[in-house]
Order: sequence, then structure tokens, then C-alpha cells
Amino acid sequence: MTAASETPALPTARPAGCPFDPPEDYAALRGTAPTSQVRCPAGMDAWLVTRYSDVRAVLADRSMSSRGASSVHVKPDADLDIDVSPGSIIQLDGAAHSRLRKKVIAEFTVRRVEAMREYVQELVESHLDAMLARPGEADLVRDFALPIPSLVICELLGVPYADRSRFQHQSGLLVSTDATPEEGKQAYDELSGFLAELFTEKGRNPGDDLFSRLISRGSSSGDPLTMEELVVLGLSLLVAGHETTANMIALSTLVLLEHPEQRETVLAAPERAVEELLRYLSVVQFGVLRYATADVQVGSRAVKAGEWLVAALNSANRDDELFPGGDKLDFHRESPRTHVAFGFGAHQCIGQQLARVELQEALTRLFRRVPDLRLAVPRESLAYKHNTLVYGVRELPVAWG
Repeated sequence: MTAASETPALPTARPAGCPFDPPEDYAALRGTAPTSQVRCPAGMDAWLVTRYSDVRAVLADRSMSSRGASSVHVKPDADLDIDVSPGSIIQLDGAAHSRLRKKVIAEFTVRRVEAMREYVQELVESHLDAMLARPGEADLVRDFALPIPSLVICELLGVPYADRSRFQHQSGLLVSTDATPEEGKQAYDELSGFLAELFTEKGRNPGDDLFSRLISRGSSSGDPLTMEELVVLGLSLLVAGHETTANMIALSTLVLLEHPEQRETVLAAPERAVEELLRYLSVVQFGVLRYATADVQVGSRAVKAGEWLVAALNSANRDDELFPGGDKLDFHRESPRTHVAFGFGAHQCIGQQLARVELQEALTRLFRRVPDLRLAVPRESLAYKHNTLVYGVRELPVAWG
């Protein structure tokens, strides 16, 4: 790679006035330098991969380690050599990753998730009832987008929703790029302690939930997870299970408020609409980090063992070669499900089917019940999560009637 002083910074700034679009540099890079050198906030150089076909190839390549997949590249002064924690389904590779994934994959099959749809529907309707019982205004993030996926993941995992204040604040710190190392460690330690207490209690008094089944299956299979593995795995599922979906619900609502002519399409074909929203918004905004364990070829670029790569998901999902007019929201687009919003390959998001159901039910029921929903403030006054791993809107004041 070139000297650090000659290497451009990783593009992170979104175009002014276009909150739904990724950095403008990506479009130019896809055409001229689809795999190019960048300097990451963490202090290392990496190959930024922007073209859809190359991003998929990188994510499918088993020689690309995910040990930095917690997006450590955008955290200043991050420790790039820290050991991966046992139980980290996001960062472990090979057999260690497969072992963990097999223990939880049955909980997230299409059939299992479909069995939860009625519960999701009831949650959405009850929150709409509560929201509409107030005089004409609400914060859609606080009153709708955040509590629904939080309740769903708590129900699935077996986490008391009454304890949400113990994990929502810490989750926010863990996905923040501005949190100091001390704040991040404190948040991690507090969440780990909370989950260790919970797993200990479930070992004594198991329930009908994923965490309890993790313990019982381990005992019956002869391959139990250690407490450390349980805690780290549980933390990953809990944080990912509500952060991404909550931000997608709120940001998708904002998109549809700006495109009211598209709402009927959402109501008529929610599955297709949700896939296009996932592609268009791509809320994992800084991409995913990979570490080359062998010499590989990425497009026309030779990448050497020991080098880092950033797979820019939001750039891949705007690539005109696969998505003509990719910067346009188009609910009639062919094959929208080929997007990489959930990643690709062995580490593809395990909870993607659940996220789809939550988004389908939340958006269709919201706009069916509240057809005159509108922003209660000028769009220009909204604050966005530019400094978090998962992009979204901080508050979404809405009105109706």
C-alpha cells in the first residue's frame, strides 16, 4: 500500500441534504477504482471494496477472516490485534463459527419466524393503539420503532423487557463510533454482567426461550457452551436483534413520508417493498471489515495476506450494474432480494427473516391505520446517526389527524 500520508480517508460523509444516500465518493469509485486504498479512522490502511460483485466475492471467501467484523475500522485508536472472544458469532471463523451458528440457526428458520408473526402483529397493533390514543403527535422512534423489535427479541431470547433500560443504553454505546474505549468497556462489562446473571438464573429455572434452550441443548449434546461463550453470543444476539430493525423501521417510515405515492405499493406488496427499502437504506453504514489470511484477487486488484478490506455494503447496494438506477427507490425493481444489506456468505445475518417480518408488519399496519401520517417538524431539523455503526434517525416527530 502507499504511504499513509498519500492515502485518502475512508469516505463517511453523506451528501448534504440527502440523508438516505451513502457517501458520494462511492459512485465514482465503482467506475474508476472499485477496490482502492483508504485510511481508516482506526489508523490502518485498508482496501475499500465498492462494487457489488467484488463485495459478494469478498464476503463469500473463506480466506477472509471476520475477526474485525465489529467494524473496528471506524473506531479511532481501536486495538486491531485483540483476541476474539469465545462465543463471538460475528467475529469467529471456520469451525468455531459454524459450531455457534448451528446452535442457534434453528431458532431463525422461515418456519419458526412465521410462527412469531401473529405475536409481532399484536405488538404492532397495541403500540399503534397507544400512540393513537394521544393527542395527534408522537416520536415514532421512542413510541413505535424501538419498542417493537426490543420486545420481539426479548420474547425470543428470554430477556425480561422490564430490564430494557439495562441493555438499550449500553447497546447504543457499543455501536457508537464516538464512545471512548473506557465507555465501550464499561458498557460491555455491564451488559456481560447482566447476561451472566440471566444465564445463571435460566440454568436453575429454564423457560421456553432461546437462552434456556442453548443451555439445555448443550447439556444434552455433550457440547455445552461455557458461561463466557453464552454471554458473548447472547450479547451479539441482543444488540443486533433490536438496533438494526429499530433503525430500519424509523428510517423506512421517513422515506415513505417523503414518497407518499409509494405507500399503496407497500400495502399491496410488503415483501417486495421491504427488500427494496433494505437495499436502498443499507443501515450498516460503514461496511464490514475483513482480514486477508491468504493472497487473493479482488476484481483486478491483488490483495496480500495480512491486509485489511472494507466491504462497503451500501455502495454495493447502489451498484447500477445489478440495480439500474440504484440511487432511486423503486418498489417495482426486479430481484430486489439480491441485495447485501444482511451481508453474504457464512456470516450472513442470522436474524434476517425475523427482521423482514417485523418490517413488513410495522410498515403496513402503520400506514393502514394512520394514512394521514406526516412529519411534525421540518425534515431539515431531524438529527441522524452519523456516528453509529447502524444508521438511522434519532427522533422522528410525527403527527396525524
